[in-house]
Amino acid sequence: MAIADQLKALIKSHMDGDDSHFYAVAMQVAAHEAKRGHGKLAKELRELIDEAKAKQPGTGKPIPIAQPRGEISSLLAVSYPKIRLADMVLDTSTSERLVKVIKEQRQISKIRSLGLSPRRKLLFAGAPGTGKTMSASVLAGELGLPLFMVRLESLITKYMGETAAKLRLIFDAIAQSRGIYLFDEFDSIGSQRGQVNDVGEIRRILNSFLQMIEQDDSDSIIIAATNHPDILDYALFRRFDDVIEYDLPDKHTIITLFKTKLSVFAPTGLSWKKLAEKAVGLSHADITKIAEDAIKDALIFETEKITSADLTKLIEERKRLRKF
Repeated sequence: MAIADQLKALIKSHMDGDDSHFYAVAMQVAAHEAKRGHGKLAKELRELIDEAKAKQPGTGKPIPIAQPRGEISSLLAVSYPKIRLADMVLDTSTSERLVKVIKEQRQISKIRSLGLSPRRKLLFAGAPGTGKTMSASVLAGELGLPLFMVRLESLITKYMGETAAKLRLIFDAIAQSRGIYLFDEFDSIGSQRGQVNDVGEIRRILNSFLQMIEQDDSDSIIIAATNHPDILDYALFRRFDDVIEYDLPDKHTIITLFKTKLSVFAPTGLSWKKLAEKAVGLSHADITKIAEDAIKDALIFETEKITSADLTKLIEERKRLRKF
């Protein structure tokens, strides 16, 4: 009798401390009850499972890699961000796409029980400083998951086959420990295989990545971030569940960024529209840096307020720096 086997599996997984298997069997029980027409009971079971899983960082007990050991320690850097989506200033479209990812992850058990998969393989594309890396931190913070940064400088080697072996270690960690795994500057391994300057090992790395990401069915979120989506291999795009584009902030976003970052000084009388016009072309990171520099200058020189002239000067300095 199936339900009897499931009950035994529930008890055994609880005894073994295998939360991942426990939740999987519990979802099978819920699905079984739904098929028997016990819709209310099935719904209550799913809600209890979601509530229980929400009280811990991930699905099951993630392997603690706060201090990664062995060879994996040179490939992954871990952090536990506290940043939330409300801490970012993004355009509506980008924000909505991230919200959808977060909501699907919070309902992962329910989605899986219907034979569906939540968005979890993401490609972030856009200019430097537009919020790609911070978005990875936001997903980690919102979902209570660790953020693992893949160290590309340690991943890519000149020895044939060694990089693919290291990549296998990373995907093993992805399967074993639920988290956000960020491949930043992904174009270094994801460039088009037909490029003239391409070398054989890079092609092999890309082929390995394509195979591994397609085979991966874990509950971790894999993010590839790139400043140059135009040079990525075309085969990559269909491996991702979603491609989120990050643009430079428009005038409205620039004003919102300035007001948010300078709120500690409660500035009044600033020519926001003129400042935004001067700052067009700068990134989110640039605007944040300008605001922070303005606050520091005000503290150092003990001035009572930040003026439009102060911000204009910093905007011009930032634009000059971007030319180098």
